[in-house]
Amino acid sequence: MRIIIETTPNTEFVSFDYQQKLVGTIHKWIGAHNVHHGSVSLYSFSWLQNGKMQGKGLTFPNGAKLFISFYDEDVIRDIVRSIMENPDMFCGMTVCDVSIVPDPDLANKELFYLASPVFIHHKEGDGRYKHYTYGDEHSSELMTETLRTKMRVAGLPEDEGLSVEFDMSYRGRRIKLMTYKGIKNKASMCPVVIKGTPQSKQFAWNVGIGNSTGIGFGAIY
Repeated sequence: MRIIIETTPNTEFVSFDYQQKLVGTIHKWIGAHNVHHGSVSLYSFSWLQNGKMQGKGLTFPNGAKLFISFYDEDVIRDIVRSIMENPDMFCGMTVCDVSIVPDPDLANKELFYLASPVFIHHKEGDGRYKHYTYGDEHSSELMTETLRTKMRVAGLPEDEGLSVEFDMSYRGRRIKLMTYKGIKNKASMCPVVIKGTPQSKQFAWNVGIGNSTGIGFGAIY
């Protein structure tokens, strides 16, 4: 299930690296329900939309818009109550409207666009983590396996036909270097093609694609 959040305009400067502040706000609302923090996150959320560049940051003169998607519908309803009780975000923005969007029928949909970059990392044989982007041949395999792992955690049946890959026909694809808590991460801005059962695609629509969806990567629509 997905909720759409609209905010009041910002009253303070919003720097480009606002991601950590947004993550803190989301985790505040999730609260005790964030049982998968640090491991497998069965939710995703978009970055702020409707912003305009201003100097070295952003402004939201008409307010910002974002969405949060969660596999567990009961938890998303609890989060809505938490938002209503504590609507303050950051940089003077406050939630002014929340609407619930039910899971769509995705039976005939395979192409999904990004609401935040897809981050893929994998522990190599030497113990170090390598970051993968749309240009790496193993990216599809890693995205698919991550989604399969999340489905197992959620108790969903195996989908033998499941696959996730970047849409390499998209001409606007690019790599974004994002710094989070002092760590630089290479992420991809490129639509993804998801093939599988309608249930699998709805699950991906909620939990996101790739790694670190719990800190704002891999949200799709």
